[in-house]
Amino acid sequence: MRAAWYAQELLTTFHREVDEVALRPGTGGVFVVEAQASSFDGHAAPAPVVVWDRGRDGGFPEVTELKRRVRDVIAPGKPLGHSDVAAPPDAG
Repeated sequence: MRAAWYAQELLTTFHREVDEVALRPGTGGVFVVEAQASSFDGHAAPAPVVVWDRGRDGGFPEVTELKRRVRDVIAPGKPLGHSDVAAPPDAG
């Protein structure tokens, strides 16, 4: 149920930017969110990026944090409202 709620939140926030939100059943409490940027220049899209992994990141995210991480991959310029915190510029 929690995964479906996150999916709905992402679809609501990124309805113009997202082509698909998919839920895949798993066992053992797996919760991984991947995002993939689109290619606008006719080249292949970049590989998906793991934006949240329950094992790596320690549990389930706050929805605002998940939205920020997804936004930073698929729509870096999109404002997310009052809870918005832009990603720091890449140092490398």
